[in-house]
Amino acid sequence: MKYLFHAYRIFNLLSLDVAAGAMVSALFFAKIFQVTIFSHGLIALGLSVWIIYTADHLLDAKKIKQKASTVRHRFHQDHFIPLCISLLIALIADVVQLFSIRQVVFIHGIVLGVMVGVYFIVQRYLGWMKELTGALLYSGGVLLVPLSMDQSNLTWFHYLLIAQFALVALINLLVFSWIDQPHDKRDQHTSFATTMGNDRTHSILVILFFVQLIFFVVQLFFFETTIQLVLLAMNVLLFIIFFYKDYFEKNDRYRLLGDAVFFLPLVYIFW
Repeated sequence: MKYLFHAYRIFNLLSLDVAAGAMVSALFFAKIFQVTIFSHGLIALGLSVWIIYTADHLLDAKKIKQKASTVRHRFHQDHFIPLCISLLIALIADVVQLFSIRQVVFIHGIVLGVMVGVYFIVQRYLGWMKELTGALLYSGGVLLVPLSMDQSNLTWFHYLLIAQFALVALINLLVFSWIDQPHDKRDQHTSFATTMGNDRTHSILVILFFVQLIFFVVQLFFFETTIQLVLLAMNVLLFIIFFYKDYFEKNDRYRLLGDAVFFLPLVYIFW
């Protein structure tokens, strides 16, 4: 068990669980929207998410002149060159995959790619909007293929569902920002929590959890139970991290569980 835990910790430090979670979430929406995601599109999504997260962590690690105060950034400092080489290989593999995806997905992917590029250029100036922008880009990547297909059958339920998922992604990032605030201040990183303060971040998280509860009740009353139970479980796990902050901030437990919430849609995929 100890070796499995260590292996998953490395998996998490490499952001491979984030990439895998994005692929699972895309399949989740593909099943709901009744569209097919081909393997090339799915692989391109996983590679793109990994490239973005890894590049972001490497840039942050590079900016820190001293030894980073977080395990994640120290890991990227200590393995900077191998990770840069891996990033280049992943980028080449991603470009190869793009030649095999459907044209409409490719076009929408280019638009999203430009938005990601702009994010990297301006992220140091985003301040409290960094997590909001990150959640929107992550959700956009997950929904890129499903929404690139026929949208004629989509209802307000589907769009509310998208809002619920985007809020899960936002809550995930805000919880991380809230817990990481002391480390981010020490390493001179800007985030929602360092800009707005821990108390205000705490209050906003309480409001977002309450909004998600309202969405759940409304959607559960009108629509399919299984989908909503999956989203409820995702929110509950994030709330547990939020409520038991002191326990989960030790040894980066909050990241291990927080990133794993995006594997929960597997329940619906295989239902």
